[in-house]
Amino acid sequence: MLKNNIEVLKKKYQVFDDLVTPFRGGETYAWERLNYYFYQSKLLSSYKQTRNGLLGKDYSSKFSPYLAFGNISAKSIYFEILKYENIIESNKSTYWLYFELLWRDYFKFYSMKFGNSIFKLSGPKKKHLTWVNNKVLFEKWKDGETGYPFIDANMIELKKTGFMSNRGRQMVASFLIKDLHIDWRWGAMYFESLLVDYDVSSNYGNWTYSAGIGADPRENRYFNVYKQGKRYDKDCKFILNWIPNLKKYTKKNILDCYGLYDYHKKIVNIKNKKNY
Repeated sequence: MLKNNIEVLKKKYQVFDDLVTPFRGGETYAWERLNYYFYQSKLLSSYKQTRNGLLGKDYSSKFSPYLAFGNISAKSIYFEILKYENIIESNKSTYWLYFELLWRDYFKFYSMKFGNSIFKLSGPKKKHLTWVNNKVLFEKWKDGETGYPFIDANMIELKKTGFMSNRGRQMVASFLIKDLHIDWRWGAMYFESLLVDYDVSSNYGNWTYSAGIGADPRENRYFNVYKQGKRYDKDCKFILNWIPNLKKYTKKNILDCYGLYDYHKKIVNIKNKKNY
């Protein structure tokens, strides 16, 4: 039965060894990843500078699947951070990984405090917003056919690998909620169905955060498609990796989402808002 399940997963999620860490479950592989990221490569020292990356194995720690499945504990990672700071170096990056572990714990306690409200449309803040809930647009979002390459590339990555960067998750969530005005729970449930690092508290905590009905103290937080793409994928390496048929276009056209004549039509027209 286990062998059959593994074969099903292999078919569902393609393995791109050169793009993301090929996640293998279990405590042994969790510690191998930690030893590689901390001590063999010393990537922890530059974590804060690389954590908003999109493509490759090492822009982030990739501990999340192991944490989600209990292959390694947050406390174990914390003690290794202290060890690393003692024998190698202590800097903003070592602190920042610790901070991210705290953020994960925060959502655990947050879900305990607010209970089932994290699954409700109005969220813990009991804030009632207007939703459009267009199923056709939602399917376009899921399939990476919005007409906005930066959004589409992230959604294609999720569908093909079961993983998406932190930057990508914030971006596509903002687009679904703030630009398409679709029930945030649809997005949360879709993530739940695909993510290899799915964790109920982190998933719903972050989605309510994005929707402005949860932990975020900032009102109406918005991630702009154009600015985010130009800031985090200015050379279009990530976009072209997942949407190679756009290689015939200029980077400017791709990032401006303009003049891509045989590409998807924009499912919604959004203005180049200043806040992001």
